[in-house]
Amino acid sequence: MTTGVHVKRDAWTGSLLPGLIILLAILALVSLGLGEITMGPARLWAGVTGADREASLVIWQIRLPRVLTAVLTGAALSTGGLVMQAYFRNSLASPDLLGVSSGAAAGAVLTISLGWAALSLWVLPVAAVAGAALATFAVLALARRGASSERLLLAGVALNALLGAVTSYVISTGELFARSTQLLFWLFGGLEDRTWLHVWAALPIVVALALVWPLGRPMDLLSLGEREAQSLGVGVRGLRRRMLVLATVLAATATAVAGVVGFVGLVVPHALRLTAGPEHRRLVPLCVVGGAAFVLACDLAGRLAGGLRLGVVTALVGGPFFLWLLRKRA
Repeated sequence: MTTGVHVKRDAWTGSLLPGLIILLAILALVSLGLGEITMGPARLWAGVTGADREASLVIWQIRLPRVLTAVLTGAALSTGGLVMQAYFRNSLASPDLLGVSSGAAAGAVLTISLGWAALSLWVLPVAAVAGAALATFAVLALARRGASSERLLLAGVALNALLGAVTSYVISTGELFARSTQLLFWLFGGLEDRTWLHVWAALPIVVALALVWPLGRPMDLLSLGEREAQSLGVGVRGLRRRMLVLATVLAATATAVAGVVGFVGLVVPHALRLTAGPEHRRLVPLCVVGGAAFVLACDLAGRLAGGLRLGVVTALVGGPFFLWLLRKRA
């Protein structure tokens, strides 16, 4: 009887990844066709092939960069949340709850205020990574002292508040105040006016995802405990260092190209863990595709709801989910 249950579960989880890929493809096609100029399948094809010049311009210069940015952002935040949960061995850990996304936002805003963002395409992502790294190390200093889940969450709340105050101060002073509305919209997260420059700036996400992919089995062994993993041949110190760097790069780069988009790194890994089980070898590819589909779906929902920002939609979904998790763990 137990064997039959396991067979059914394996069959279910085996079909989950292809199902998510199909869902992602459908969401991408709907996103490409949705807008002031609505396009059906025939006109979408004509636009992609260049047979319809107007449709081709809209797809290639406006909608496709937005879709690709959404896909990369979702994959990065979801996978970064999964890696961070494995690192801390804490299912409530995620980039936004632990202050990593706020650190990335603070680094980006400081760079804009100093006028450095205009120097190069790569200045903003590098500044975001630096801010995220500082926030990560602050949380890590507590975790090394055997921090409990509650202590980590409180540290994240404190860091978010502190970094939010720094960001607000920078926005409200000097010449940057005139552009505060634009920056506040960026801090709420969004995919409006994304261009191919944003897609190119998100390329570190592709590299980081490729490096996370083979860490699935080592993360499974790490979940057994550091001593057990080390006895099974895992270089724990090096593995944890790679995990921390990759999670920071993923969260920071996503924040640099799409603003602060909360709860993706909490909701998606949790939902997939409930359906596919705890094995990271399965969860890593599922989080890549599932996170991309989740952000693309939230972006579509925001557009259909009259232009809600992406960060607002993910918060409306993730906030109640987080409260449910806290109540479940109580």
